[in-house]
Amino acid sequence: MTLRITIIICLLLLLSNRVTSQELLEHQIDSLQSIISRSNEAYETYNYKDVIKYGATLIKKGKEYKSAYATFLGYDMLGGVYAELDDTLRGRIYSEKALEIARISKSDSLIAWGTLNLGILFSDIPQTYQKAIRFFEESITINEQNNELGQVYLTYINLAWTHLDHAEVDKAYIVLKKARSIGNTTKVASLDRRYVELLFGRYYLAKQEYTPAIIQLESVAKEADRDSLTDLALETYEHLAIGYHKAKDYKNAFESLNKYNHYKQKAFTEEKIEETEKAKAKFNLNQTQKDLNAALKEKQYSQELVSKSKFFTTILIVATIILLFALLGFYLFFNTRKKYIRQLKTKNQELVLAKEKAEKLSKIKTRFLSTVSHELRTPLYGVIGISTLLKEDEKLKAYEEDLKSLKFSADYLLALVNDVLLLSKMDAEAIKLSQNPFKLDFLIQNIVRSFEFILQKNNNKLHLKIDKNIPNALIGDPIRLSQIVINLIGNAAKFNQDGNIWVALDLLKVTNKGLYQTRFTIKDDGPGIPLDKQKTVFEEFSQIEHTNHDYKGTGLGLTIVKKLLKLYKSKIQLESNPGEGSEFSFSLNLKKNTDEVVEKNQYSATKSSLADRFSNTDLHILIVDDNRINQKITQKILKRYHIRSSLADDGQQAIEMNRSQKFDMILMDINMPKINGMEAAKMILKIDKTIPIIALTAVELDEMRNDILNSGISDIIHKPYEVSEFLHIILKNLPSERIDLQK
Repeated sequence: MTLRITIIICLLLLLSNRVTSQELLEHQIDSLQSIISRSNEAYETYNYKDVIKYGATLIKKGKEYKSAYATFLGYDMLGGVYAELDDTLRGRIYSEKALEIARISKSDSLIAWGTLNLGILFSDIPQTYQKAIRFFEESITINEQNNELGQVYLTYINLAWTHLDHAEVDKAYIVLKKARSIGNTTKVASLDRRYVELLFGRYYLAKQEYTPAIIQLESVAKEADRDSLTDLALETYEHLAIGYHKAKDYKNAFESLNKYNHYKQKAFTEEKIEETEKAKAKFNLNQTQKDLNAALKEKQYSQELVSKSKFFTTILIVATIILLFALLGFYLFFNTRKKYIRQLKTKNQELVLAKEKAEKLSKIKTRFLSTVSHELRTPLYGVIGISTLLKEDEKLKAYEEDLKSLKFSADYLLALVNDVLLLSKMDAEAIKLSQNPFKLDFLIQNIVRSFEFILQKNNNKLHLKIDKNIPNALIGDPIRLSQIVINLIGNAAKFNQDGNIWVALDLLKVTNKGLYQTRFTIKDDGPGIPLDKQKTVFEEFSQIEHTNHDYKGTGLGLTIVKKLLKLYKSKIQLESNPGEGSEFSFSLNLKKNTDEVVEKNQYSATKSSLADRFSNTDLHILIVDDNRINQKITQKILKRYHIRSSLADDGQQAIEMNRSQKFDMILMDINMPKINGMEAAKMILKIDKTIPIIALTAVELDEMRNDILNSGISDIIHKPYEVSEFLHIILKNLPSERIDLQK
C-alpha cells in the first residue's frame, strides 16, 4: 500500500466523517468542506502549490474554529504533499505536528491515522523501520479498541509489508494471518484483499516453500491481469518469476519475467506521465517560493530604511541612558564587590569543612571495606583450607575436579575482595611501595601455579621465559608486583580458549644507579581488543564483549594494573588486533639484593621436602583463634606435617595455657574477643621472651602491619594462604636447635 493511496483515503474519510462531527456552525462546516474538496482536486491534478495553500488555510481555519480535525488535516495534508515531492524532512515534520495535534485532542481516530501515516513515512528507511513498526502497532491498537476493522486491515498490510522488506518473515506471517482473519469476517476492499494474498506469496517465497508461493502468486496474478491492475501485476510477476526460478521451472519463470517486463513498460509510461506532472508542480512551487522570497526581501529592505532613520534619532538617547547606567553600574560594582568578598570567605570556610567531612567519610569508607574484607576472608579461609585438604586426600581422588572448582571459586572471590579493597585504597592514595627482599623466580612461578585450574579449564598453554641476566634476588614490593602480573595473566587466561599465553621478562639495560630495567610482557593469541576499545579497557568496570566467552570478570583488573604502575612511575602498553590476540607490556627498574644471605630457607623447599624436615621433630604449636572452623583447618594442616597442636579460643585462654604448658610456637589471630592478639602477645612475651609468635590473621595488613610487628609478634601469615607459604614462615621462625634446616 503506497503512501499516496493512504493519504487520499485519509483525506476522504476525514472529509466525509470527521469535520462535521464537531459542534461547528453550518457556514463553518461548508467553508471547511469547500477547502478540502478543492485541495483534493488539486492533489489529483498534481497542483501541489494549491494543495500547500489549502493545507495552510485549513490550519488557520482549524485554529480559528477551534477544530482539531481541520488543524490535523491541514498538517497531515502538508506532510503528504512534501513526501510526494521527496522532501521527506519537511514531510516528516508536518506529519509529526499532525500527530501532536491528534494527541492533544485525544481523538482516537486522528491518532490512529497520524501514526499510520508516520509509519508509512518511516517504513522504507532501514535506520527507522523499527520506529515505523511501533507507529503501525499503535494505530492497530487504537483501531481495534474502536472496532475499526477496515483501518486495522489496511494497517496490517503496511506492517506485514515492512516486516517482509526487512527480512522479518515470521513476524510478517503472524500479521498476515490476523489480516486474513479480518478479511474472512469483515467487508474489505478487493484490492486490499489481493495485496494480502500477494504478501502471503512473498512469505512462502522467503520461507523457500516454493509450491504454495507459486499457487498464491498465480492466483493474484490472474486477478491483476483480469482487472488491469498494473502496480499489483508488476509486484506479483516479479516474485512469481523468482519462485519459478527457485523451483527450477525455467519455462514458467521466463514467461513470468516476460509478463513482468510488459507491466514494467506499462508502469514506466504511467510513471513518466506522473513524474512530468510532479516536475511541473515542483517548478511552479519553486517559482512561487522565489517570488515570495523576492517580496520578503523588498519588504525587508523598506523596513531597513525606516529602521535606519529611527536609529540615528534614538542613538543619542541610548548613549545617554548607557552613560547613566554605567555610572550606576560602577556604584553597584563596588558595593557588590564587597558583598562577594564576604560571600567568598564564607564559601572558603564551607569548602574547608566539606573537605574535612569528605576526608572523614573516606576514612570511614576505608575502615568499612577493611572490616568487610576481614569478615569475608575469614570464611574464605575455611573454604580454601578445607578444599585444599580434601583435594590432597587420596580417598577423595574421584572428587578432585570438583574440589579444584570449589577452591578456584573461593580463590576468585578472594581476588575480587582484594581488588575492590586495593582500588579503594589507591583512590584514597593510601598505597605506598614497600622494600622487602624476595626471589623473582619463586614469585613468578607461584603466580603461574595459581593459574593451573583456569589454564586447564580453557585448554590454554602458558610459556614462561625469564632472562638469565636479571638478578634473582631482589628488593622491592613483591605483593604489588604480584598483583600487576596476576591481573594481566588472569586477563589473558579468562578470555582465551585453546590457545597460548606467553609471559616474558627481558632485561633492557642496567641504569647508572645500578637498577635493572626490565620489560614484562604478557601476550596471548586470543580474540584481541578492537582499536576503539583499547583506551576504555583501563577504565573501572570496563569490559569487552566476547560472544564466544561466558566469563567476563569484574572490569577492575586493568584499572588496578594501570594505577599500580603509576606508583612505579611506569605505564602499561597495549598492542592488539581483533582475532590476533593482545600484548600487554610495561617496564620496571628492579633493585638487586646485594645481601647474599636470603631469608632462612624461605624459597628453597617444596611441600614434600618440608614434610621431611618436620617428620623427625616433636614440635608443639598453640593455635589461638576464636573461629572453630579456622582452628580445625590450621590443626589439620599441622597434623599432616607431623606437628602437634593445642587450641585456644581467645587471648586470655592462650595466656593461661602458655603458663601451664611449653609450646615451641604460637599462631595468634588478631581480632578476638576479650583480649586481642596483639595485647595477648605482649602479655605472653612478658612471661616467655623467647617463644616465637606468628600472627595468623585476615586483617588488612597495609593498615595493621606496623602495629602487629611492634607488639612483639615475630611474623605475619595472611589468611587465606598457600600451604607452602604457611610452612616456610613457621620454618623460618623456629629456633635453629628445634629443627635440622639442612635436612
